[in-house]
Amino acid sequence: ITPIVLFVTGIAFFSLVLFSEALTPSIAALGMTPLFAAVLVGAAQNIFSKSSKYSLFDPCKEMAYIPLDQETKVKAKAAIDV
Repeated sequence: ITPIVLFVTGIAFFSLVLFSEALTPSIAALGMTPLFAAVLVGAAQNIFSKSSKYSLFDPCKEMAYIPLDQETKVKAKAAIDV
């Protein structure tokens, strides 16, 4: 999910930056400039990527430690977190 979120919002962000002159009339109809829209999309990209990482990736990573004994868990977490 995280790569898909980054890909979709990345395309929106870079299209706003690179094609700002062509998009100015349609974005002006929404009452904003292409630069402001790019800032909003960039902020949304950061929020969505962090939230999907913390809600999906981190719990899956922690589930990998469940079948291990306590000593191995501590050593594995220390090695992976570095």
